Amino acid sequence: MVTFANAKINIGLQVLNRRDDGYHNLETVFYPLKIYDILEVVEASETRFIASGLPIPGDSNNNLCLKAYQLLQAAYDLPPVAIYLHKTIPIGAGLGGGSADAAFLLKLLNSTFGLGLDELQLIAYARQLGADCAFFIRNTPVLATGIGDVFQEVAIDLSAYQLVLVKPDVHVSTGEAYRTVTLHPEGRQLAASIVRPVATWRDTIFNDFEPGIFAAHPEIGVLKNLLYEKGAMYASMSGSGSSVYGLFSESVRLPELDALGQVFYMD
Repeated sequence: MVTFANAKINIGLQVLNRRDDGYHNLETVFYPLKIYDILEVVEASETRFIASGLPIPGDSNNNLCLKAYQLLQAAYDLPPVAIYLHKTIPIGAGLGGGSADAAFLLKLLNSTFGLGLDELQLIAYARQLGADCAFFIRNTPVLATGIGDVFQEVAIDLSAYQLVLVKPDVHVSTGEAYRTVTLHPEGRQLAASIVRPVATWRDTIFNDFEPGIFAAHPEIGVLKNLLYEKGAMYASMSGSGSSVYGLFSESVRLPELDALGQVFYMD
């Protein structure tokens, strides 16, 4: 069976404080994005993971897709499988591609082997794989709090806007982002701001990672400013970067972005 795992963007990202367990409490909005990886699972004589498309850094034996399979295999004695992943979601971009792949694999294994797991059970497994993995089970806009794994649905719909996303040739690690972030323990009223008109977001919704990342990688800040210069109603870095997106009230094509990174247009 085949499935298509979509990415996400963060709208706002407030880093509140550091927890005793080493993680940070956050406030952010996750919104599904129409960029997809392709996943296929077939029974095989032995379990293996085969990737194509964009190169995936690191040891493939540590890929979250394998960890997702191992989680369910231990609980339900699944047979060996071949996992095929064709990667098109940019990596190190703040788009949650690896988390999406793991979550969609859980759903795919559930369907393929008739495990009968409901959403709440799948969410519980996804939480064991990563803070934002659980978002991709329901895959609807949410306000995420805690470490990014406590969800409250939010009624936002960006389908009336064109979203332009640019992934520069820069990889930003999560560790680098947290080393430079300024904490805002009081929060910034994201829950109230997100339901207001998009035209107000520029002045009310912020990504706390941007100042530190823009200082270390000025080209990312340049992209955000360029999107505003070209008429974006709202522009932001997604997650801890390095991708930047803009929301436009009308359809645009911006050829000047082509030299600055990989560009996606989503109407």
